[in-house]
Amino acid sequence: HEELVESGGGSVQAGGSLRLSCEASEYMYTMYCRGWFRQAPGKEREGVAVIDRDGMTSYADSAMGRFTISQDNAKKSLYLQMNDLKPDDTAMYYCVAYRGWCTVPKEGLVPGVDSGYWGQGTQVTVMS
Repeated sequence: HEELVESGGGSVQAGGSLRLSCEASEYMYTMYCRGWFRQAPGKEREGVAVIDRDGMTSYADSAMGRFTISQDNAKKSLYLQMNDLKPDDTAMYYCVAYRGWCTVPKEGLVPGVDSGYWGQGTQVTVMS
């Protein structure tokens, strides 16, 4: 059963915090790369933070210093702690599991992400 289920989105004031969670099925958790991606209305999908099975992380410049990705292998879960949220962070956030490069490039998506497994998304809205 292939499944990624996100939770934890919501509406917050600028400067606030949210913690996103993603529960993965057994098969999903075998993917070497796991990460959080987002898409705002009218914009392309972009990577936010990625972690590999060994715990190495990669962040978008916009997330560096504010967001923290983590995982709990025993629970097959992925998390994204988001602090000091800004209106530009408003987007649908997706949990993704994929095979490829476990990194967030400056632009676009690395090979493997598009063909990976995406959750249904959780909305994050940051109000100014």
